Amino acid sequence: MSQKMKAVVCHGPQDYKLETISIPKLFPGDVLLKVKGCGICAGDCKCKAGAKMFWGDNPWVKPPVVPGHEFYGTVEDLTPEAQEKYQIKKGDRIIAEQIVPCWNCRYCKSGKYWMCEVHNIYGFQKDVADGGMAEYMRLSKNAIIHKIPESLTHEEAVFLEPMACAIHTVNRGDIQLNDVVVIAGAGPLGLGMVQVAKLKTPKKLIVIDAIPERLELAKKLGADITINPLEEDAEKIVKSLTEGYGCDVYIEATGAPVGVIQGLNMIRKLGRFVEFSVFGSETTVDWSIIGDRKELDIRGAHLSPYCYEIAIDLFERKLLTVEGIVTHSYSLDQWEEAFDIAATTDSIKVVITP
Repeated sequence: MSQKMKAVVCHGPQDYKLETISIPKLFPGDVLLKVKGCGICAGDCKCKAGAKMFWGDNPWVKPPVVPGHEFYGTVEDLTPEAQEKYQIKKGDRIIAEQIVPCWNCRYCKSGKYWMCEVHNIYGFQKDVADGGMAEYMRLSKNAIIHKIPESLTHEEAVFLEPMACAIHTVNRGDIQLNDVVVIAGAGPLGLGMVQVAKLKTPKKLIVIDAIPERLELAKKLGADITINPLEEDAEKIVKSLTEGYGCDVYIEATGAPVGVIQGLNMIRKLGRFVEFSVFGSETTVDWSIIGDRKELDIRGAHLSPYCYEIAIDLFERKLLTVEGIVTHSYSLDQWEEAFDIAATTDSIKVVITP
């Protein structure tokens, strides 16, 4: 096997290049993954564009780094320690969770590894966590690896990371049988959340988005009602369906400030507001609505702890689908075109297939 490989390399905002670099060297406990697919996340697009959360005063991204955290592949090589730990062998289909926990901080030691204080995530920190937009990648001894059954399609396997995030987000909403649930944003994550929320059988599931085609897909995937806020008064509609009170659960998946403000106005008193988004700009709101006026339960949702196995199981049982969600596929050589279309509303989920 050649010692070189193709990879997209991030050197900074708007400074991404396709390069030939060395195939990662393995250390004890490591696995070499032959990447079969890597999705482009909205966070990847915002990182490339220079969003503050990635490139602030103390940049979280440590270039040069290979981007990509929505990956899966097959075992190309592995150390004896990794074989014993993960019970995997060459050729097995696997996926690693997007975070590389340190396993030493208070969060990792208490089982809350997804909030690891060090917080290395594949695709953002050089050396430790180069990502999946490459022919090969190194999964370190700290990785959390899951086997992927052969019954899962390529599209399902490459969408496991977003779907696991969707499951965690919906779980954070603590949806009850009598709840009216609103999901704002019908992008890849939002469409995953629609399916998972439907499995919770709420009283009514409402999806809000400004793109008609995505609303149509949301309806097919389980939404009871869809609302285009550019054409209809979303708050008025939701209030009319809830005797004027507002929704019980609001899941914000737009990544736009307007989605936050809309949700705070739309949700009932004592409601549960779940935030899962990467924002390109700050949101300003009168916080009185959270405490003095509504006493809301504001919950964040980050990554996908303990949800990969659930996602795999739900795909195996055909309770979830990626049909209509994974819309585009490009080779590594076409990475620029892939990023360009991923940053538009002409795509939903774009995948790079090395």
